[in-house]
Amino acid sequence: MSAANAAKRPNVVFILADDMGYGDFACFNYGASQTPNLDALLQESVCLTQHYSASALCAPARAGLLTGRYPHRTGIIDTIAAGEMDCMATRETTMADVFKSAGYTTGLVGKWHCGCIQPKYHPNARGFDEFAGFQGGGTDYYEWRFDYNGTMKEGDGRYSTDVFAEEASSFIKRHSREPFFLHLAFNAPHGPLQAPEEEVAPFLEDGRFNLGVSHIYGMIKRMDAGIGRVLETIEKQGLGENTIVIFTSDNGPQFSGKDEWRIERFNCGFRGSKGSVHEGGIRVPLLIRWPAGLDGNRHYHDLVHFTDWLPTLGAAIGIEMPETLALDGQNVLPALRGEGGAALNPKRFWQWSRGVPALTHNAAMRDGFWKLVVPGDVSANSFEGWREDLKATVNSRTNAERYADRPPDAVGYPAYLDEPAAPPLLFNLASDPLEKQDLADEHPERVSRMMGELENWFEDVEQDRRSIPDRQYRNAEQMRATHG
Repeated sequence: MSAANAAKRPNVVFILADDMGYGDFACFNYGASQTPNLDALLQESVCLTQHYSASALCAPARAGLLTGRYPHRTGIIDTIAAGEMDCMATRETTMADVFKSAGYTTGLVGKWHCGCIQPKYHPNARGFDEFAGFQGGGTDYYEWRFDYNGTMKEGDGRYSTDVFAEEASSFIKRHSREPFFLHLAFNAPHGPLQAPEEEVAPFLEDGRFNLGVSHIYGMIKRMDAGIGRVLETIEKQGLGENTIVIFTSDNGPQFSGKDEWRIERFNCGFRGSKGSVHEGGIRVPLLIRWPAGLDGNRHYHDLVHFTDWLPTLGAAIGIEMPETLALDGQNVLPALRGEGGAALNPKRFWQWSRGVPALTHNAAMRDGFWKLVVPGDVSANSFEGWREDLKATVNSRTNAERYADRPPDAVGYPAYLDEPAAPPLLFNLASDPLEKQDLADEHPERVSRMMGELENWFEDVEQDRRSIPDRQYRNAEQMRATHG
């Protein structure tokens, strides 16, 4: 890095896809999809091959990314507005807060999903100077209704992915003479499955893909084109050399739907999908390009986690994290540069179950290449008594007004709590990255030790969640005791 570049603080453009896996890159799926801009970006970037989301599900994953802390600590445990389960506690410091305190102009374009009802959870109240997008978990791609810094605008017929690319480009142009942090959070390829006909047609004509997968690949193709326009804007503004561009996904691909609309597709053979703590649900692609600060066109193979990006980007822009900020992540910039220094944390943890955290279902720990998985099918279970207007997809004026003072309570009982806990599984990802061979019976002492560490971690993060002021707290033990 030259002295001139070192003196100038880098801009940051952090691009996040929604439910996109490794296998959705054309360069990883033998050309099944079409992602020319992402494939080109990969050639200029450091590609992380063991990069993990903070959760197997959207809202908790975003909370981990934006705070550098495990999602449970932030209060986000699910994608549902009821019980404030998708609301980031106001005591949390976000990545936008950190950049703003360092003099950066901060912007969010696209999907927020860290609090979709009350004003205190609005992106403008969480460190973002500018916001153009939607607060909930999903939206129609054509009949959208977007929030522009608190003012709602109705859809004008444009495809929402195109709108987000245009808004991101506009932000970059308007702030090209000052340091900026832009979080571009596409909702593609999350449902509903909608894409321009010209994007879907080539995949249908190919003959290998059904309607569902053809739409997914069409949505990704359109998003890739939008990313290309954003990268072109960066270059035209003369910012390419000293702008950190990161691309990743919030979690693995969703495999759902029926018959011709089934969207199960190639994902490099990883076990599981969105919602699962197996590799297919939490291991996600990440590219980072920063010509002034990192040598590109190479791969990095050690474990990096969503919570690492807040301290890492803080180091990149030259600020130290406040000592009062209890981060779970660490600065991985020296490691990405091949420098010496502190060893990377080999231990990471995950847990997600619908509506209430339960360590007996869908939890995992990595310790180096060893991975412990507590299985449990929680993705198909829902609370009894939920109404559609309580889900995190709410984005209407009616619901915003109805629950402006207090979000609706969480009601019902998750059926999976009545299912017995399955024995933990153990995998060695060095020799078995696809998690095909359970080694638990061969290494009972390792299973016992890792299970103990997972239990300690769970109690620690849940204790943090219990301490959030004015928040309804529910745990599995209470619900089992009162059910029936």
